[in-house]
Amino acid sequence: MIKFKGKSICCVFSAVASVWSFVAPATAQQARPLIDEVRLGILAHDVPGLWSGWRIENSRPDFNAELIFSPSVRFLGGTVRPVIGGSYNSGGGTSKAYADARWESNTGLGVFFGLGLGAALHNGYRDPVSLDHKALGSRVLFHIPAEIGYRFEGGHSLSVYFEHTSNGYTQKSNEGLDDLGIRYGFKF
Repeated sequence: MIKFKGKSICCVFSAVASVWSFVAPATAQQARPLIDEVRLGILAHDVPGLWSGWRIENSRPDFNAELIFSPSVRFLGGTVRPVIGGSYNSGGGTSKAYADARWESNTGLGVFFGLGLGAALHNGYRDPVSLDHKALGSRVLFHIPAEIGYRFEGGHSLSVYFEHTSNGYTQKSNEGLDDLGIRYGFKF
């Protein structure tokens, strides 16, 4: 028997299996596809007067795409799911790819709310070298999204989406970006 800090590996595997059985579907009939929902949208890039109060990065709108995965954990009346996505700016502004843990709660009236926390990787400037681009301080930033929407029959939804990206004052430069727009979603 292999020991790990006084415990056998069998005990460790048993504990992991117990947690997994709580989170994972109990039967194959309950199994869901890996991707639960796709959301696409158009966002106003670096909207002034929201969370980031520095100079504005003038640019065209962002095109946003997101995959929301099926594995979930129930938490505070909603579910937490892994999400990957990105916002592309064709006007030369900062684009980003991100991964989040997203909490979402659905009401019985079709309205849903979502909040998340994750990390974003961007192609913008880290240091103040251009008046047209923000100094974001580091290549990896915090990604904080918020969303409110309405889910129609057949898995379709429309929502208002906000995302903030910044380094949270972990670097000297921290001008952050705030994007705001609308999104369409399709739930499988």
